[in-house]
Amino acid sequence: MVSISNLFISNAYAEGAAAPQGGGFLDFLPLIALLAVFYFLVLRPQQKRAKEHKSMTEGLQKGDEVVTQGGVLGRVVKVDDNYVTVEIAEGVNMIVQKAAVQTTLPKGTIKTI
Repeated sequence: MVSISNLFISNAYAEGAAAPQGGGFLDFLPLIALLAVFYFLVLRPQQKRAKEHKSMTEGLQKGDEVVTQGGVLGRVVKVDDNYVTVEIAEGVNMIVQKAAVQTTLPKGTIKTI
């Protein structure tokens, strides 16, 4: 079994002694496996969540009920390129960046809360 320290630190052999021949590809197999696990457990799910959030923010429309990252619930009143105006109470509007909208809620959710 090849340890991780052997991948980065080579052994020092006496002059004239025969150094063992490495497998080349087999020495890097644990590192490749570690990178594959990292990709499937960390990077891929994060990219999927980012893609879903981007499509959700691009699809925001007037009348959608949303929750911001700060936990504020409200109804979308106006949608601009980078900003959304959210009505959080009767006559109280708040302007937030589109990226600050965490999720959309089903219609009528705010009335039931």
